[in-house]
Amino acid sequence: MRVAHLTTVDLSLRYLVLPQLRAIVDLDGEAIGISADGPYVASIEALGIRHIDLPGATRSVDPKADLNAMVSLWRILREERPDVIHTHTPKPGIYGRIIGRLAGVPAVLNTVHGLYATPDDPPVKRAIVYALEAVAARFSDTELIQSAEDFTLLTDRRITRPERTVLLGNGVDLERFAPVPPAERKAVRRALDITDDRVVVGMVGRLVAEKGYNELFEAAEQLDDRCLVVVIGPHEPEKGDALDSAAVARAEQNGVRFLGMRSDVDALYGAMDIFVLPSYREGFPRAAMEAAASGIPIVATDIRGCREVVAHGENGLLVPVRDGDALAAAITRLSDDADLRTRMGEAGRAKAEREFDERTIVHTVVAAQVRALREKGRFERFDDRNTFPIRPAEPRDAPVLARLHADGIDTGFLPRLGVGFLEHLYRQMLDSPESVVLVAEDDYAPVGFVAGTTNVDALYRAFVRRRGFRAATAASFRLARPSTIRRAWETYRYDGDHLDTPAELLSMAVADPFRGRGLGKALGIAFLDAMTARGVDRVKVVVGADNEGALAAYRSMGFIEAGTIEVHAGEPSVAMIWDQAS
Repeated sequence: MRVAHLTTVDLSLRYLVLPQLRAIVDLDGEAIGISADGPYVASIEALGIRHIDLPGATRSVDPKADLNAMVSLWRILREERPDVIHTHTPKPGIYGRIIGRLAGVPAVLNTVHGLYATPDDPPVKRAIVYALEAVAARFSDTELIQSAEDFTLLTDRRITRPERTVLLGNGVDLERFAPVPPAERKAVRRALDITDDRVVVGMVGRLVAEKGYNELFEAAEQLDDRCLVVVIGPHEPEKGDALDSAAVARAEQNGVRFLGMRSDVDALYGAMDIFVLPSYREGFPRAAMEAAASGIPIVATDIRGCREVVAHGENGLLVPVRDGDALAAAITRLSDDADLRTRMGEAGRAKAEREFDERTIVHTVVAAQVRALREKGRFERFDDRNTFPIRPAEPRDAPVLARLHADGIDTGFLPRLGVGFLEHLYRQMLDSPESVVLVAEDDYAPVGFVAGTTNVDALYRAFVRRRGFRAATAASFRLARPSTIRRAWETYRYDGDHLDTPAELLSMAVADPFRGRGLGKALGIAFLDAMTARGVDRVKVVVGADNEGALAAYRSMGFIEAGTIEVHAGEPSVAMIWDQAS
């Protein structure tokens, strides 16, 4: 795979998506980072990741620069022809999805790191942000949402299409961010000239007002001399709410220490006793997860994202937004109780191990990329196994099943109606309690499937009633031919009652690179086992009379020939029956 990740600046490539880029390299693919040039490019490229400069990309509000970035992105994508464009952060997330689709990139994905509007924002801002997201999401194959609260909002309001929206979560490197042994803690504090009796209150974040620094500085004035507030993070003068030098100077006069941007933040967590994040807006805060993984109790604002990292009273405390007094009180409560800090720190580490493992996030992202490509008929072989896990299909599998059917069952009638029609059919099957749909998958996405129902007549009638119009619209050009209309009517009318077997295996397919490994037979047997578990003891399957390969495969599963029929006039098929008793 050739996968390009798009962000505004190289800092985001380095600290937000680097593990996802490295995963593609590990799979012998080509990983490309697209962003404005910057100081982190060299370290990114040293890992085998190619970087492409995006002229005009800026975090500030600059329509002229944004237009330049859009034109540049179009040119880059047309020249590079990646298989996947994966967008991040607000502005590239909007124009990147649209341009990626228009430029012909096969798979377009987007990660919502945190909606730029929250339910507490003014209605006008929310309307604009939600409208832009809704438009851009229609150009993507998959939306990956980090925050559970954002996921609920986006899917409930159908800002994104629920069937193409995945709850991603967020994670950190649990080996890098871990509780620091006492000896290392002493060494870090000694290097910072911090004595053992001080309670270090640390914060990691960009120096902008939105992060809650003004409230932190207000709280610092109320803390006693035992507490030392330490701030780690870069200045961002281009941001409209950047902290000015006067505010920083006043905080320094009140004892706050500024360490600037640091690459050894994992070691610096070892010097902290309490971590704070009094932010106004977060998606799923990485620094808070790092602190939890490092075994540090957290004081954070009671907002989206922070609530997913901090369980109030368990691994930290939540306080109201923009409330310096409440922030000071929470810090004081923890600074006065070393045992409470220890208990909360241990709970934070346990929560991180359960919920914030970066490896899980990376796997989910790569799986979504592979799944999106397989929807377009691009099947990559990642290993040479002969066995694959088989599981019940889920609604999100429908596009891949449609593509597998269209590519793998070229002798049937339904593939002639197109992938869009088939996707509606499989969505109906997955909604139907009478259906059994199983998929076999590698580490990333389905590579084969089998589908059937306990009552084929009921399935087709429900399909026509619930999805017929949309399916017909998807196949409208193909249905314009009289012969196609006739065959569609014959398919609808077919129920096989003369075989006295309402249950039927309707379709089965395996992606081309995975054929010849016994996967079809394994799927068929699993299907029959699932039918048996439902109390079904007879199952039929209808196979084209000239399809010797399929006939032999079904015989190997225990099906026997029961006669010749014509579902479509002039096209003989063989009816086969599996009977548990025989």
